[in-house]
Amino acid sequence: MLRLHDTASGQVVGLDTREPGKVSMYVCGPTVYDLPHVGHGRFTLVFDVLRRYLEWRGFEVTYVSNVTDVDDKIVRRAADEGRRPEQVAAEYEAQWWRAMDALGVRRPDATPHATEYVAEMVEAVAELEGRGFAYPAPDGVYLDTSKVPGYGLLARQPLDSLRAGARVEVSEAKRSPLDFALWKLAKPGEPSWPSPWGPGRPGWHTECVVMSLDLLGEGFDIHGGGQDLAFPHHENERAQAVALGKAFARHWVHNGFVEVEGEKMSKSLGNYSSLLELVESTDPRAYRVLVLGAHYRSPLEVSASTLAQASSSLERLDSLARRLAPAGGPWDQEALARFAQAMDDDLGTPAALALVFELVSQANQAEAAGEAARAQVLASTVAEMCSALGLELRAGEEPLGPEVARLASERDAARARRDWARADELRSRLEAMGYLVEDTAQGTRVRRR
Repeated sequence: MLRLHDTASGQVVGLDTREPGKVSMYVCGPTVYDLPHVGHGRFTLVFDVLRRYLEWRGFEVTYVSNVTDVDDKIVRRAADEGRRPEQVAAEYEAQWWRAMDALGVRRPDATPHATEYVAEMVEAVAELEGRGFAYPAPDGVYLDTSKVPGYGLLARQPLDSLRAGARVEVSEAKRSPLDFALWKLAKPGEPSWPSPWGPGRPGWHTECVVMSLDLLGEGFDIHGGGQDLAFPHHENERAQAVALGKAFARHWVHNGFVEVEGEKMSKSLGNYSSLLELVESTDPRAYRVLVLGAHYRSPLEVSASTLAQASSSLERLDSLARRLAPAGGPWDQEALARFAQAMDDDLGTPAALALVFELVSQANQAEAAGEAARAQVLASTVAEMCSALGLELRAGEEPLGPEVARLASERDAARARRDWARADELRSRLEAMGYLVEDTAQGTRVRRR
């Protein structure tokens, strides 16, 4: 049985699904006001791996991830740039999917947008007010968190400490620092929708509870996202569901931060890295290898050094695939059982990946010893495990673009005339473009890192 750490209980527990053989997952998606960063890449890869592994284990998975296309940050950027908020949202959503596609992250089964659910959110806020959990204020409508039983569960710390230092919105209209906006009255020039309290837009915490319950129903199985979303965002979703009398997520799963030199990656620290820059400068699969090599709840160091190590590991896999062209079986069943055991233990990808490379070594040894059949079984088993992890192996050479082919040909010409300085210069240019360069009897061999 798959066991996952549940943020609500603080323990690793067995996955208890609403329906046998089926898993319903809701993962908080992007607020599309800027380019995606490497932290976004980590959480999408973590939950992509979880989804793929569940399917590999035979579950039917329904995966929903939203797009926040109206938000204070979008409105501010649009005002700063003299554009409409929907133009900003459309631009950065396109960049988001570009990065996700490059990473090999499978598209969700549904991608609800906040602007598609405003009417339903107005209904939910009105019901919360009618139940006595919400109150109007000069700038909108707020949830009274003091009336929600067990508020603060996902924060895993006392409410007094949350009041003192929580990441909450500041407003004099609130009765408590922990109360949060359900509906924000619009200021002049801002996008707005009609409501009983006046034109405005929904608060961020309201959209996900409405959309997840609509698309997945009450008591869906997994609600996931980055560790930074546990409080206040996910706790505020949970609070609304409790106040509405709705059964909400059965399991809460959160991944750890991305760090640069030991510090959490963030714009305020000046170490905000574009995910698009990463996928354009190295093989995007290397980032998946890097993510798999760390437990999903642990910090992840992303740097040129760690990516280079991941690229080297990836080349070991591709090299095996090129030589042995693994097919769809037969597999080493004992190894697959060990793989499943590692993954079932709170999505233990580090142990699973270590097993993959253990089999790579065994396959290389079997091939060197002339044990072709054994080598083939091991290679096929490696490919099967990689498939469960969403890690595509490349058995053939990737076609080179015209510019890369031209530089490789020019380098061959430089070597032929013994112009070693020029050959080294061209090697450096190709390496800067993200390629490995090898000298062979047939000339320069170039392939992606």
